[in-house]
Amino acid sequence: MAKTLFDKVWDSHVVRSIKDGPDVFFIDRHFIHEVTSPVAFLGLESRNNAVLYPERTFATADHNTPTINQHLPVEDPLSANQLNALESNAKKHGISHWGLGDKNNGIVHVVGPENGITLPGATIVCGDSHTSTHGAFGAIAFGIGTSEVEMVLSTQCIMQPKPKKMRINVVGKLGLGVTPKDVALYIIAKQTTSGATGYFVEYAGEVFEDMSMEGRMTVCNLSIEMGARGGMIAPDAKTFEYLKGRSQTPTGDAWDKAMNYWQTLYTEEDAVFDQEFTYQASDIEPMITYGTNPGMGMGVTKSIPIAESLKGGVETYKKSLGYMSFNEGDSMIGKPIDFVFLGSCTNGRIEDFRGFCSIVEGRQKAAHVTAWLVPGSHKVVDQIKEEGLDKIITDAGFVLREPGCSACLAMNDDKIPAGKLSVSTSNRNFEGRQGPGSRTLLASPLVAAASAVQGVVTDPRTLLV
Repeated sequence: MAKTLFDKVWDSHVVRSIKDGPDVFFIDRHFIHEVTSPVAFLGLESRNNAVLYPERTFATADHNTPTINQHLPVEDPLSANQLNALESNAKKHGISHWGLGDKNNGIVHVVGPENGITLPGATIVCGDSHTSTHGAFGAIAFGIGTSEVEMVLSTQCIMQPKPKKMRINVVGKLGLGVTPKDVALYIIAKQTTSGATGYFVEYAGEVFEDMSMEGRMTVCNLSIEMGARGGMIAPDAKTFEYLKGRSQTPTGDAWDKAMNYWQTLYTEEDAVFDQEFTYQASDIEPMITYGTNPGMGMGVTKSIPIAESLKGGVETYKKSLGYMSFNEGDSMIGKPIDFVFLGSCTNGRIEDFRGFCSIVEGRQKAAHVTAWLVPGSHKVVDQIKEEGLDKIITDAGFVLREPGCSACLAMNDDKIPAGKLSVSTSNRNFEGRQGPGSRTLLASPLVAAASAVQGVVTDPRTLLV
C-alpha cells in the first residue's frame, strides 16, 4: 500500500501500538524553554527520575527574555526565576543550554533549524504550540503540555493517537507582494481555525516547492492555527542545501547515510489522504486579519465581511468586531495604526528582515508609529549586520532590538497598550495576546513595513511598483 510522507515518519517511530488506544511514540529531538519546563523538572525529581537521553534535549531561553539590555540582570522576578530554573535544570541533567548572551540563543523554533538540530524524518516536540514549524524539513513536529514534557524527559517517548491525514495543494505562481505568511493566512481563512482539527497536514504543490526554507517554516508554523496537530513539507534539494554544514548536521559518511534515508521521504503517487484541498496561487493577495482569531483574515484590499454572509455564530462574530472597534463592511486600507511588530517564530528570520527592508529602504517610519523589530536569534542579528540591513533599518527611523519572543505573546515588557492597534507578523491575534486590551492585525513583513512607513494599513504592492 502506498504511503504518505507522514505515514513513513510516524510508523518508523512507533515503539508499541495499543489496541484502540494511542501509540507509544519515540521522540528524536526535544526542545525546552523557560516557561513550560520548570514544573516538568519538579515532577521528574519528585519521582527520582533522571533525563533518559539528555543529548536529545536542547534548552534555550526565549519567551520571557527582554529584548533590550540583555547584558543586565532580568528585572521581572518571575521571569528571572524561570530563566534561572532553566539554566540550573539543564546543568544538573547534562542538557545543552543556550541562555541570554549565548551566541546560539534565540527563539526555540528559529535556533533549532539554523543549528542543524532539526532534520528530515525526525520526530520533534516542545512545550510550545508552534513546534509545527520544524515540519518544514519533513519532520513530524508538534507541541506538548507540561506533563508530556516530563514524560519525554524521563522516557524519550510520548503516547499519541495517530492523527488523520490531510493534503493542501497550492498551485501556480504567487503574485507581486504575496509572501508565505499570506499563503498561510489565506489557507487558515479558508479552513477556519478548526478546519484541520484531528489532522496532520502535508503541504504540496508548486507554491511550496518554490518557497525558501524560511518561507516553508512560516507556513508550517501556522498549521496549528487551523486546528492541525502539525504540518509538513517533503524535503528536497533546498532542504538538503540549507542543512549542509550546520553545526549539528551529520558530516562525512553520516551525511551520506542520512541522505540515503532523507531521499525516501516523499508521498508515494497512489497514497490516500483522508481529506485533500487545492487552492490557486493567483487567488491570494497580501492578507490581513480583522478579528480575534487567525481565521478572521482577508485580502488587504477587501472589506470586512457581513456577519450574515458567514457560517457560525453571528453574535460571536459581532463581539469580535466590537473588541477590535471595527464594523462590518469596513475597508482595512487606511485604518490608522499605533504599533508594528516584526519578529516571532513565525517571521523573525533573515528573509523576513530582508522583505521588511525592501519596503522601508529610502523611506521613513511614520512619526506616530512605535515599531519593535526583534530578530529570532543572534545568528539572524549577525546576518542583518553582514548584509547592511541594520543601516537601512536605522536610516528609516527604526531600532533593531535583541532576540526573543517579544510582543508575540507579551510575556516580557514588550506589551501593546490597551486599545492600541498593532500590525504584527506573529501568529495569534487573540484578545489581549499582545497585552491586556491590545488589538492585533496579523500580516506579513511586507504589509507591516508598508503600514509602518505610511502610518495606516497599507497594501505593500503600492510601494513595490
